[in-house]
Amino acid sequence: HNGVFLKVNKPILQMLKLVQPYVTYGYPSLKTVRALVYKRGHGKVTKQRIPLTDNQIIADKLGEKGLHGMEDLIHEIYTVGPSFKQAANFLWPFKLSAPRGGFKCKRHGYCEMKGGDWGNREEEINELVGRMN
Repeated sequence: HNGVFLKVNKPILQMLKLVQPYVTYGYPSLKTVRALVYKRGHGKVTKQRIPLTDNQIIADKLGEKGLHGMEDLIHEIYTVGPSFKQAANFLWPFKLSAPRGGFKCKRHGYCEMKGGDWGNREEEINELVGRMN
């Protein structure tokens, strides 16, 4: 149960199509991004997983890109700004817990008639991440 932020472009969509039966994805809201970064945010500092407890950690690593604190990092991730690649690479993959109430049916896709869990959830990813955070 891990989560990452990706920029939506043609090569990424092709890769997601290949791994679609094994992952679920969508477009998170600002509230979801903020909750993830504040609660489960860790940064890569000298190849180590460091919890984001202080704005100084972000400023030291991403200060030259104009990101000096937690809110700058959240804004860059949510708006997919010019330093998105560096910001997303700085963030360690989020370790999420199993969803409260469990998954519906792992065998079927989210968009199938039987209703499963894998695939593109679009805006409804927020509900799943809320249960896993």
